[in-house]
Amino acid sequence: MEEEQLERVDSVTEPDLASTSSGFSSILNTEDSRSTSSSGDISIMSNSSGDIPAILVPEISATMQAEPMLSLEGSTMAVTVRQKCVGKNNKGVSYGFTTEIGRRREMEDAMAIIPGFMSSTCDQVGGCTAPGSKTSGEVSPVHFFGVYDGHGGSQVAKFCAERMHEMIAEEWDRETVDGFEWQRRWESAFSSGFERTDNEISEAAAPEMVGSTAVVVVLSGCQIMASNCGDSRAILCRGTQTIPLTVDQKPDRPDELMRIEGEDGKVINWNGARVFGVLAMSRAIGDRYLRPWIIPVPETTFMERTDEDECLILASDGLWDVMTNEEVGEVARRLLRRRRRSSTTTDEVSPAQFVANNLTEIAYGRNSSDNISIIVVDLKSKRKRQQRQ
Repeated sequence: MEEEQLERVDSVTEPDLASTSSGFSSILNTEDSRSTSSSGDISIMSNSSGDIPAILVPEISATMQAEPMLSLEGSTMAVTVRQKCVGKNNKGVSYGFTTEIGRRREMEDAMAIIPGFMSSTCDQVGGCTAPGSKTSGEVSPVHFFGVYDGHGGSQVAKFCAERMHEMIAEEWDRETVDGFEWQRRWESAFSSGFERTDNEISEAAAPEMVGSTAVVVVLSGCQIMASNCGDSRAILCRGTQTIPLTVDQKPDRPDELMRIEGEDGKVINWNGARVFGVLAMSRAIGDRYLRPWIIPVPETTFMERTDEDECLILASDGLWDVMTNEEVGEVARRLLRRRRRSSTTTDEVSPAQFVANNLTEIAYGRNSSDNISIIVVDLKSKRKRQQRQ
């Protein structure tokens, strides 16, 4: 009887084969056109125009669901379920983006979307939800998203979009695991990457009165790692919650105000709190003329992924100036669910792109006076989206 039970269990738990992941890198900054939008799938399961052609990692054979493990205690058979990585090798993620010059004369925003900017095992990246499982030891892509809002010109924002992800990846490789807990290792990689970017801008002789915010998100199979300088922002929509992944670094934020005044700086209310009445943020890349009060030191947060996660949204303050986190989250959830129910495999506009387009229209309709740049990352795998339909 026990042998028959084991045979039946084995017959229903035969592993599926994970599909080959594909990859694409996109670095965007707009000068001449009024707006740009696009979308893509980090998966070869879609046949839309946004499919990503290049292979990120070799084909991986793995179970994509929880692995039942059997143990016999006397005459009773107990079934134990081993947990799997939430992101399931980080495949099936899709994104959409828009960048709109809005009511400004010049486009100073830039963004970078780099699927597979790193390839690593989940347990090496850190924060795996199922350490020791098969998926935790398999090589999978790690994705990068960044929004950069320039001020005084577009040079620094463009440079960040071209180089910052490379420097963060290099710093991650340079950091040693010994003596570093994984979160500390990522914090060090982000901090060094931001500092190197700032130093290289100085060496490139960019004007000292030009700077840029930076908000970046690294998405692994099990973790969402966000790092920011300035007032561009990232949020996570999870179930009915809207979770801020970053906090704006404004000159009147109590801890930032104390730091600035501790360096004999001044925060003056001139159309809002500004450092010496000039810059409306307290941290940024560039802006060498305001050192040491403006610093390129990021703040980093970590969020474990769950099956309830709907989407990530990164945007410049052209969106956040006219919409709160909660408003953006509510609109995104409503539009995503509506689009998923009605979309088909032949739709040219993905649910993530649909959300990005509509948020841009709302912000512009609310008289946003700034450039508007938005990235929406759909965290529901294509398989789950189809099941919900």
